[in-house]
Amino acid sequence: MLTSLETADTGEFTLKNYVVAYGRPRYLQALWNSLSLGVCVTLLCLIFALPIAWAVSRTDMPGKGIIRLSVLGAFITPPYLGAIGWILLAGPNAGWLNKFWMGLTGADQGLFNIYSFPGLTFIIAIYSFPYLFIFTSSALDVVSSEMEDAANILGAGTVRTMLRVTLPMVMPAILGGVIVTFLETIALFGSPALIAIPARFNVVTTQLLQFFSAPVRSEVAAAYAVPLLLITVVLFLVQRRLTSRRGFVALTGKGGERRTIMLGRWRWVMLSYTVMILSFSVLMPYAALSQAALAKAWGRGWAIDNLTLHNFYYLLFQHETAGRSVLNSFMYAGSAAFLVLGLSLSIAYIVARRLLPFASVLGFLCMAPFVVPGIVLAIAFYAAYAPPPFALYGTALILILAFTTRFLPIGFANASAAIRSINPEMEEAVRILGGGRLLAVHKVMLPLMKRSLIGAWLLVFIPATRELSTAMFLYGPKTRTMSVMLLDLSEEGNFEQLAALGFMLLVATIVIVGVGFRLVGSDFMLRRSRS
Repeated sequence: MLTSLETADTGEFTLKNYVVAYGRPRYLQALWNSLSLGVCVTLLCLIFALPIAWAVSRTDMPGKGIIRLSVLGAFITPPYLGAIGWILLAGPNAGWLNKFWMGLTGADQGLFNIYSFPGLTFIIAIYSFPYLFIFTSSALDVVSSEMEDAANILGAGTVRTMLRVTLPMVMPAILGGVIVTFLETIALFGSPALIAIPARFNVVTTQLLQFFSAPVRSEVAAAYAVPLLLITVVLFLVQRRLTSRRGFVALTGKGGERRTIMLGRWRWVMLSYTVMILSFSVLMPYAALSQAALAKAWGRGWAIDNLTLHNFYYLLFQHETAGRSVLNSFMYAGSAAFLVLGLSLSIAYIVARRLLPFASVLGFLCMAPFVVPGIVLAIAFYAAYAPPPFALYGTALILILAFTTRFLPIGFANASAAIRSINPEMEEAVRILGGGRLLAVHKVMLPLMKRSLIGAWLLVFIPATRELSTAMFLYGPKTRTMSVMLLDLSEEGNFEQLAALGFMLLVATIVIVGVGFRLVGSDFMLRRSRS
């Protein structure tokens, strides 16, 4: 905020940065495009998520365990990686779906054009609907069937009961998911960079990238990012107000019987709809990425003589920076995860045990980055640490610090919940026997919190390995991460190598989630994401 009110040379107060930031129609159009995109994506996510959440939580639809696992697959898939998969599927004329359509009908051009506003809306929605699914299904899981039974006794059918009774009972949770989805959409960078820039329209995040082109105008970028920050803060406060009213759901019969709704043959219709949505987000793009990653030329299909591992070998051992970007991603993510764990555990303990005056202020500061979009955080780090005396721009340290700040709320929320679950009397027993506070923490608290801390570390490490919006504005020639490298390869147009690098990122994420399942529990991601 302060940077947006300063001149670049002297640091004097000025409003000129805001005049420049909003002085051209195309800059205002980019802001309007972002808001329109947020609304359209949110509406589409409602169409995708609500029926699936209702079917999984309340009905006898078959395959619910696999459905939940597939939603998790969509949840952990980086949206920009899904965008690459859909470029391979629905790129004009060359995409697999368009080639199939032209071969089937003899048409001169394909049916789909992913390089469009509707295409971008669709891609973001199929990777954002898990937020709404998680919010809605977690609320539906604790609502009893008493109100629904009453509606059925009065003659309401299944669909009418769902629309008039079930969903209104969990409306605060749905609205909370709507707000999170909208905020994630307007702050997203990767998918718009891959789709909107070739389609020749801008959104806020891609316009901010242009402000960072030479000559860098960080003051103008800061001014342009302020409305995004203000919208985020306002909607976050609205979300907190809504989600704090969880009692609205509990009043409908918490602890009562939750009866499964029998759909009859309609359960297969719901299953078909669910499989279709999940095919869009998981099966089809994963298949396209796999084929391209293992192909000499992705347009030739799955022919035996077209299969190769050369794309992986080239990226890991021959490409000038790709192999280093893989190491950078895991090193920076691991370092940030350990820093987050140490900071959040220390501060959460101070807050919970009230060891310092105004300890609650520390807790507020730990959660504050939650309301700052990654791209705005990157601009703030650039303004604070790029100039002398720090001069950290392009270094590994600035990326690690930015990742630590961005994901600190995740670690703090998990550490706070874990500490609150431990009775202070266990620490007092150690101190009565002559041990100090540090000994009590080391011998009592940390062993009891082990599973929670492992889960918190993984929940920071996983998104940090694929973080793009922050890294894109802070990396240097030797500090590229995998996510940044993916964008660089997309500009070269080599989809085989692009898919190979994306496939490595995807496999690494799946392996890490599998480790989390093994160490912490099969629902560690979805369970913690509800809190």
